[in-house]
Amino acid sequence: MFLEKAKMSNDTMKMAKADIVTAAIEQMEANLSPRQWTTKEAVAETCRILFAFGHDSGLSGQITARADTPGTYWTQRLGLGFDEITTDNLLLVDEDLKVLQGAGMANPANRFHSWLYRKRADVNCIVHSHPPHVSALSMLEVPLDISHMDACMLYDQVAFVSKWPGIPVGNEEGELISSAIGDKKAVFLAHHGMLVAASNVQEACVLSVLFERAARLQLLAMSAGEIRPIVPELGIEAQAWLSTPRRYTATFEYYSRRANRQMSDGHAR
Repeated sequence: MFLEKAKMSNDTMKMAKADIVTAAIEQMEANLSPRQWTTKEAVAETCRILFAFGHDSGLSGQITARADTPGTYWTQRLGLGFDEITTDNLLLVDEDLKVLQGAGMANPANRFHSWLYRKRADVNCIVHSHPPHVSALSMLEVPLDISHMDACMLYDQVAFVSKWPGIPVGNEEGELISSAIGDKKAVFLAHHGMLVAASNVQEACVLSVLFERAARLQLLAMSAGEIRPIVPELGIEAQAWLSTPRRYTATFEYYSRRANRQMSDGHAR
């Protein structure tokens, strides 16, 4: 509708900002045609993307995504790094981490994923990792500070657990993390790492890459001076603008192309 209005007037320079935003989102819907990924394909590709962006930490970190049968999800096999994950070696597990399809075992720390899936019906993918800048910032016991436009996908979307509860393999940690995140899309865990809980795999992947970038920006800014907050209303506006489904899928596919180029050339990071 707004595009038609703009064409009729032939003068977008007189349009209000809200109308320009709406028109741009309409254009994205019409012009950005995403690839159709299966859940397994998207999970395996997310592992490759996160490896390329420096999220690997040995065998630490888990990616899970709900499967078709309620109470089950896909995850990587313990013993494999992010860069080794394919659709053929993913595991299908239940809430108790019993393997229903595939060979091997899931990471025992996946238990807190089961708690979060039970609590949040809107969550279909969880990414937990320990990238270097997130890990470094976590050692300072300060929250993630979203104060730059590039990071505003996460504006007002990151909960904070300020005290480390220990290794996340018990039900206590599952209860703590699933309660701490509330209705937000992410949680920052002191002395530990990051967790993203999203509506689909592509969104979870993009927010995870962005989380590490936001932590890096924060550490750089803190080394130079005091971080100044952005105006809340503008942060909320930017979060909505950056968080459309088409933008998530387009960004995911760019990250996929970039990761595959880097890994093919032997220059992942």
